[in-house]
Amino acid sequence: MTAQTPTPAPAAHARAALTHAPLVHAPRAEPGQWWRHAVIYQIYPRSFADASGDGIGDLPGITARLDHLVELGVDAIWLSPFYRSPQADAGYDVADYRDVDPLFGTLADFDELLAGAHALGLRVVVDLVPNHTSDEHVWFQAALAAAPGSPERARYLFREGKGADGAEPPNNWESLFGGPAWTRLPDGQWYLHLFDTRQPDLDWENPQVRDEFEDVLRFWLDKGVDGFRVDVAHGLVKEPGLPDWDGQAAMIEGSTAAPGDRKVGDHGPMFDQDGVHEIYRAWHRVLAEYDGDRALVAEAWVEPLEHLADYVRPDEMHQAFNFAFLATRWDAVALRPVLTASLVANDAVGAPTTWVLSNHDVVRHTSRLGLADAGSRPTGIGAQDEQPDEALGLRRAGAASLLMLGLPGSAYLYQGEELGLPEHTALDDDLRQDPSWWRSGYTERGRDGCRVPLPWEAGSAGFGFSPTGATWLPQPANWAAYALDAQRGMAGSTFESYRTTLRLRRELGLGSGSLAWADVTLGFDPRWVLAFVNAGVLVLTNLGAHPVPLPAGVTVLHASAPLVAADGVTLVPTDTTVWAELV
Repeated sequence: MTAQTPTPAPAAHARAALTHAPLVHAPRAEPGQWWRHAVIYQIYPRSFADASGDGIGDLPGITARLDHLVELGVDAIWLSPFYRSPQADAGYDVADYRDVDPLFGTLADFDELLAGAHALGLRVVVDLVPNHTSDEHVWFQAALAAAPGSPERARYLFREGKGADGAEPPNNWESLFGGPAWTRLPDGQWYLHLFDTRQPDLDWENPQVRDEFEDVLRFWLDKGVDGFRVDVAHGLVKEPGLPDWDGQAAMIEGSTAAPGDRKVGDHGPMFDQDGVHEIYRAWHRVLAEYDGDRALVAEAWVEPLEHLADYVRPDEMHQAFNFAFLATRWDAVALRPVLTASLVANDAVGAPTTWVLSNHDVVRHTSRLGLADAGSRPTGIGAQDEQPDEALGLRRAGAASLLMLGLPGSAYLYQGEELGLPEHTALDDDLRQDPSWWRSGYTERGRDGCRVPLPWEAGSAGFGFSPTGATWLPQPANWAAYALDAQRGMAGSTFESYRTTLRLRRELGLGSGSLAWADVTLGFDPRWVLAFVNAGVLVLTNLGAHPVPLPAGVTVLHASAPLVAADGVTLVPTDTTVWAELV
């Protein structure tokens, strides 16, 4: 062994370390309750697969590609909104919660998709958008036609303005998309919209609103859906009186709250009010009327983690996305406390931790991890912005994904993640459709770069997304190398690595497993290495600048990148995760 080669932990020492490492999270396997350990694949319908040829993905396109998801090895799918909508915010402005938008097909197409998924053993979670409706929703149209103070307006947050003749907004709140959160009508009243002008916020103190959404839940549960992902779950209830606020509403940048500090992460009087929990207790009772362990999933950008755990108490929701994990930089010192605190907080209420790295609202983690500030969260990337190192980002993304899927709990994958897709960072600004682009005064490029249609076939027009080659957003030319058919069956490809990861995760029971930190006991420097044991498997991620040795006497099960052999020692290179077990 050369002087430069690190010395691995002896086999006996490694075995003792893996056996006696301090337990952070105990194994938990419940009968049923699939949502505790499932890997769920997010489908953004307009960008997954197009069967009609109009360049916009649709429900028949998803049905035709279900075999891909079975081959990949996921347990369930989550469908972003496909409801009738004017598409002012890509379907998150719902005009009819009980119908399919013609862009995506028909209710019959949904029934066929649901039946096809269930026949293949895939559960189906659908999106629910309860904070706001479209301005074309029949309720809001009735409110516009009615007088101030009418029952029709009482379903939304209409208020009189301030100042002379009520010419100033009722308060100083800003939209998350930029600009004021209030729009004035010709009759002088103002209505609240935390997002786009065309997305008026509902008043959840109104019993009609609560009754309506319980009926919407039952409509889709009667069809057989397995659960709901709830959009802006922390935003339904506002502080009484709608007081002014000097802050700026925004998605959290990371988990900086001290344990137990319920004020850090308070993003204003429009979010995370105690009243939301009464709503979700009522919804929990609705789901309990149905068999099959139906699930509620919270999209709640809430800090601290102990407060987020309130959303998944036994009588409320079943999962809540762990955005603190998504927002943490690529740094061992930053990641370890987030992982520990996440498990501890959720264990305190008997809930699983739900891990996620990418979705339709953030820059893909393949690109975030290729930035100079690895893992930072820019609000979109354009051609004039810092360009990620594509190869470095892909390498780190592979390591991060293998780390995430080695953790106990549930995990979400965003479509194209299994192909290693980067963000489209050179999209022509004139083609952008995200309302945050123009509402921010063209300062935030928004989310279009992570929503580009998927590449299925390297040699086809539109990379096989549509039979006509049409795509609603253009795909980068270099995506040919990422196409599914260019990766399927190719040893070492991102797709085949994900397949192996998901197969092993299921076989080894890692989703129902445990976590015990083993980096220090194995002799690793916790500033650079994350190492833990889950169900007898060592999960080791090297975030440092130099290779680290695997303990002697372990068998490598899987790695995110090739390992290095030196003088009889197996080394884990930088930006690499490995799964191993003792023989």
